Amino acid sequence: MPVLLYLLAVAVFAQGTSEFVLAGLLPGIATDLEVSLGQAGLLTSGFALGMAVGAPAMAAAGRRVSPRWTLTSFLALFIAAHVVGALTDSFAVMLASRIVAAFANAGFLAVALSTVTRIVPAERHTRALAIILGGTTLALIAGVPAGAFVGDVLGWRATLWAIALLCLPALAAVLAATPTEPPETAEASAGNSIGRELASLRSRPVQLNFVLAVLINAATFCTFTYLAAIATGPAGLTERTVPALLAVFGIGAFVGVSAAGRFGDRHWRHLITFTGPLLMAGWALLALTTANPAALWLLAFTLGALSFALGSTLIARIIATAHDAPTMGGSFATVALNIGAVVGPIAGGLAIEAGGVRGPIIVSAALVLLAVAVWTATSLIRRGLRIAPPEM
Repeated sequence: MPVLLYLLAVAVFAQGTSEFVLAGLLPGIATDLEVSLGQAGLLTSGFALGMAVGAPAMAAAGRRVSPRWTLTSFLALFIAAHVVGALTDSFAVMLASRIVAAFANAGFLAVALSTVTRIVPAERHTRALAIILGGTTLALIAGVPAGAFVGDVLGWRATLWAIALLCLPALAAVLAATPTEPPETAEASAGNSIGRELASLRSRPVQLNFVLAVLINAATFCTFTYLAAIATGPAGLTERTVPALLAVFGIGAFVGVSAAGRFGDRHWRHLITFTGPLLMAGWALLALTTANPAALWLLAFTLGALSFALGSTLIARIIATAHDAPTMGGSFATVALNIGAVVGPIAGGLAIEAGGVRGPIIVSAALVLLAVAVWTATSLIRRGLRIAPPEM
């Protein structure tokens, strides 16, 4: 695999830390900015919303620009947004800074994913994407717990400063090693226009993978966003143990992404079929054993593995089936990931307000149940019509 993939993964690690670290900082942010925990959860949704809107817009804007300069610009904007967030005492400004950071993150991730499809053979796309997404899971393993620890010791503002500093070496690496040829130059001979690329969204396989990815990622973020509140509430864990619990979830996520990268190119259909019901059962079991600390630790790892194995497989399938979108396919995947990350925390926040911290877990189980039902119904319909399953 090209060394550039690992450099991009470093940058994704820094940005993933920012996206996920608020799961361990929300109680402190809510207290400091004088808002409810449910309102503080909007910071996660706002970030995801910015990514969902920003991914296609930034990918389209960067079609005629060198990846080196688009990726560098996005990282610089990301750093600036974190400086603003670390300095403000206003929840509104904090929310705005998260949305701006998300736009920058979305642009970076969309261009990075599209760059992968240009430098890696098609039969190795899932493995290459697993390396990029590995930066996200390493953020869960190391970045998020470290950020939560820094936030617990020095305050949440210190965590934002640390993330900004973490991005600086990634910025230098991207500036030095990213290709300088604009993506549209490479694709011009194929006659790919934005309209043609967007039209690929009408493909049924793309639509199915998109819907499934939204549901699975919504389920993941619905509970993960409030994992600190769940751990220190019914489970009775101390705040000092929250970073370790987040790390356990992240280790599971890394295992899941690695498995998807190893088997997803050839056995993606089996991965979707078997991990979906297991994930649904896992969320249901967690809802029943929320007050049991041992179960929480075990299920944090298991659910992290299943969620990211299934989620990353679906993200890879979106890109694989968007054949006519060589420069925008990465943005489609980013949008699906982050629509789920918008819906999940909002649904989880409403569930907390209505029924306590067990509510988000129940909603997660219901979302995965819906995804399993959609996948099963689609498979049965195609079998009933005796049509071979489409390439997904």
